[in-house]
Amino acid sequence: MILLSSRLGSATMTSPFELPRRHDLEAMTRLALPVVVVQVGMMLIGVVDTMVVGRLSSEALAAVALGHVAIVAVSSFGVGLLLALDPLVAQAVGAGDQVAIRRSVQRGMILAIGLMIPSTLVLLPIETVLTVFRQPPETVPIAASYVHICIPGLMPFYGFVVLRQSLQAMGRLRPIVVTIVVVNLFNLVADWALVFGAGPIPQLGPVGSAWATTTARTLLFVVLLIVARKQLAPLLARFDRAVLRFQPLWKTVRLGTPIGFQVQLEILAFAVIALLMGGLGTLQMAAHQVTINLASLTFMVPLGVSSAAAVLVGKAIGAGDGPGARRAASAGLLIGAGFMSLMAALFIGAPRLLATAYTSVEEVVALAAILIPIAGYFQIFDALQVVSAGVLRGAGDTRAPLLVNIVGFWFIGLPTSLVLAFELGYGPTGLWWGLVVGLGVVAAFLMTRVAWKFRSQNARVAVE
Repeated sequence: MILLSSRLGSATMTSPFELPRRHDLEAMTRLALPVVVVQVGMMLIGVVDTMVVGRLSSEALAAVALGHVAIVAVSSFGVGLLLALDPLVAQAVGAGDQVAIRRSVQRGMILAIGLMIPSTLVLLPIETVLTVFRQPPETVPIAASYVHICIPGLMPFYGFVVLRQSLQAMGRLRPIVVTIVVVNLFNLVADWALVFGAGPIPQLGPVGSAWATTTARTLLFVVLLIVARKQLAPLLARFDRAVLRFQPLWKTVRLGTPIGFQVQLEILAFAVIALLMGGLGTLQMAAHQVTINLASLTFMVPLGVSSAAAVLVGKAIGAGDGPGARRAASAGLLIGAGFMSLMAALFIGAPRLLATAYTSVEEVVALAAILIPIAGYFQIFDALQVVSAGVLRGAGDTRAPLLVNIVGFWFIGLPTSLVLAFELGYGPTGLWWGLVVGLGVVAAFLMTRVAWKFRSQNARVAVE
């Protein structure tokens, strides 16, 4: 059981929210903006793979898309687990506890190495899995090769996540942004050269993008180590034997495991909607892809705000500043919901304009123009749920968001989608309205949890 220090003294009931001051909003914005750049940069690595391979053939594109989905589905749990570093490092920074910062980072690196074993075991039989799920026979061998080549890049990628979360918690964002820019430039050149061949480099086709991605993920870790060597040297240069103690390591895993499952289940819920949409037809799937791509792009901003909120709430709790933690939570919710309100207005007011940026096929544009406004209605819900989850993560509350995710998406949202789409005959719009309902429920529950959590002082999370 995670131990809570009595540093903050006896719990006192108070207002769960406080109006953020100007400096609270400025601090949130300064931290969130580079985090958003990093999130978009991480997305671009996969997007570039798809864009380059898409010039080969539809079979190559489908195969790489399958392989990418498999890698993301498996690695998302590990990434979520490592987000346990957000409260541990941020609260230690707020408390000025350098020993706890060093041990948390080093434990994170041990977990990154350990995650490689289950990830590899799950991904090795990917060809059999894809065959069982009746994927097109011509794409399965290519997708399996893509996945197998990408496996060695997972461990350095997990290591990068450890360093990224730790540096974010310490407010050191510049090295991460520089790393993301450098690696994305490399990935673009490497993708093109390895897929199509260049000079002495042979044409490798779709598996060339896998080699580019594996190398890029390795470089994420290596380049960040180099660029942030001054900040990381005090944390990694001297190995602390205390990080090998089982109990603290296990408590860190228990703190991060609910986050891992939460991230994975949310991704899986959207994947199920995509599969159901694909069953309705190619036109419906194309319009869905346009809509979900737009929604995913705007989601990067509140996702960045969520990470910033986790850090600033954690620092305030570590410093024993209850009012500061509440103001940070309010600032994150205000900025996230404010931005997504603007995006909602854009989605509802100009859906055809947005759809035509992706395709010129009139049938796809027409259906996407119907789905995009529905996505507009869940923009604010999406912001509130992801920022609330970040606020709770900063306070060390990781189990409640998982339970809320299960109830909201799997017991309410998805059943609603099925009833509306297939029982009542609303088809693709029914599937999307189910997502709106699910996200609305999750947002309401998490906001309620935040209000309850911050009615009293939150103690610092400790795993020692």
